[in-house]
Amino acid sequence: MFSLIARPTATLLRSLSTSSQHNAKVAVLGASGGIGQPLSLLLKNSPLVSELSLYDIAHTPGVAADLSHIETRATVTGYMGADQLGAALKGCDVVVIPAGVPRKPGMTRDDLFNTNATIVATLADACARHCPQAMICIISNPVNSTIPITSEVMKKHGVYNPNSVFGVTTLDIVRANAFVSELKGLDPARVNVPVVGGHAGKTIIPLISQCTPKVEFPTNQLSALTGRIQEAGTEVVKAKAGAGSATLSMAYAGARFTFSLLDAMNGKEGVVECAFVRSEETECKYFSTPLLLGKNGIEKNLGLGKLSAFEEKLVAEAMDELKGSIKKGEDFVANMK
Repeated sequence: MFSLIARPTATLLRSLSTSSQHNAKVAVLGASGGIGQPLSLLLKNSPLVSELSLYDIAHTPGVAADLSHIETRATVTGYMGADQLGAALKGCDVVVIPAGVPRKPGMTRDDLFNTNATIVATLADACARHCPQAMICIISNPVNSTIPITSEVMKKHGVYNPNSVFGVTTLDIVRANAFVSELKGLDPARVNVPVVGGHAGKTIIPLISQCTPKVEFPTNQLSALTGRIQEAGTEVVKAKAGAGSATLSMAYAGARFTFSLLDAMNGKEGVVECAFVRSEETECKYFSTPLLLGKNGIEKNLGLGKLSAFEEKLVAEAMDELKGSIKKGEDFVANMK
């Protein structure tokens, strides 16, 4: 269904090398963290970004000073502490939020809820006050709950736009592309696997049947591949042995999504990325599917496309967990004082 759509990876490579000039102010909230620093580095390298606004509760002046010495045109300003959050967000076109605590071995993404829910709600509130028109890209886990939280906070301020709030699930696509390429001996830059559903465990649903180029796997290998994509985050958490979660690959994926969004906002046509958004495509209020991006965010939800029987079963099995995570996020905001 999506074979005619150019791979967004080319967007990432081009944004790091092209001489085309655009003017966008991008904020990274959580810029001093394990994802925030490499993400900010990738954004600083892009000519799509003219102003880079870095916010965190500590160390941001140092990160900003360090990045400001790089010979690219984006100006970099660091903001630290709650009293500077409003200034960090003023005039932003895109806000990317990787803030929060990472997973440790034995933790699920849902175990992060209590800490990260409060952080995301606070930052979403600031976005609603200081840059209500901005595109909001949430990386902070659990995304299946933090997107409903962000949406409900924006609603409270009367500025919610479902076309401009994105849960960044791009790392699932990046991983699927890498793993399929590895198994089939393909160039990963030419592989595109849509990944739908949510961004945790069995809610991550890779649509291998829609992969371009077309690939086929025996049933047992398909099952193992799907399981690896779903648990790839845990694979990294275990490998880092308590030293964090996926930071570098997540920074790459976050940059890829941001550059695709900026390209679309600049008028480029045919830009498609999957993201966890408000949706009418399934019985879940929020669901990740391929999205055609445009100047104002989501231009069109491209839906699930034709699923294999295996994929239909995965979607059905994900529903209860996804609905529970969404409700948990909504309830959190409803009960906020």
